[in-house]
Amino acid sequence: MYDCLNLLNINLNEEQIKIFKNYQKLFLEYNQKINLISKNDEKFLFEKHIFDSLAFNLFYSKYNKKNINNILDIGTGGGFPSVPISLLYPNINVTALDSINKKIKSIECLKEELLLKNLFPVCRRAEEFNEKEKFDVAVSRATAELRIILEYAIPFLKTGGYFVAYKSLKAEEEIKNAKTALKLLNAEVIDKIEYSLPIKEENKRVLLIIRKIKKTPSIYPRQNGIIKKKML
Repeated sequence: MYDCLNLLNINLNEEQIKIFKNYQKLFLEYNQKINLISKNDEKFLFEKHIFDSLAFNLFYSKYNKKNINNILDIGTGGGFPSVPISLLYPNINVTALDSINKKIKSIECLKEELLLKNLFPVCRRAEEFNEKEKFDVAVSRATAELRIILEYAIPFLKTGGYFVAYKSLKAEEEIKNAKTALKLLNAEVIDKIEYSLPIKEENKRVLLIIRKIKKTPSIYPRQNGIIKKKML
């Protein structure tokens, strides 16, 4: 199972494999109580969720990793990609942000069980999270259309920081629709990193790498209802 991670430039040692196996076991136990992912997806936990989360390494190994000290995961849900990222990079602080309390509680339990001192779960809406201009990298996986999630993510980045958006190969259309948002938020798409999940069904994915050019106007992010009704 773990051999396929070499497609992401990842080679886990025996101790790391043991940690990830324990993580999978604990996650499935919590999923029985809270339904963090669908029951149909449980048998593909590694392939669809953990492997996909760890595709972050394709960005990390390509860009200046020395300057990446803190990451914000917006809309982390059941802890993807925040928990796998925090397991793989113990020296990077990862903030897992979500507005659903029961999901954050489950991540707090995983943090305690897995002794993840670098993982910081936060239950809050993004527009109420007062940590602007703080993070080196923001990530978001399967949360919203690009022009919406950009408004949530870019304000939290330091100037020169990166937003890594997990998308399908329909990303080109989302980029076109997000031109105004990118301009207003002072950001630009600088790279598209394609990869495939280790499953037989439709498996093509892409990481959109977006760089923050300069400080974002203080009015962003707007309130949630406005963001969705009047998209940039």
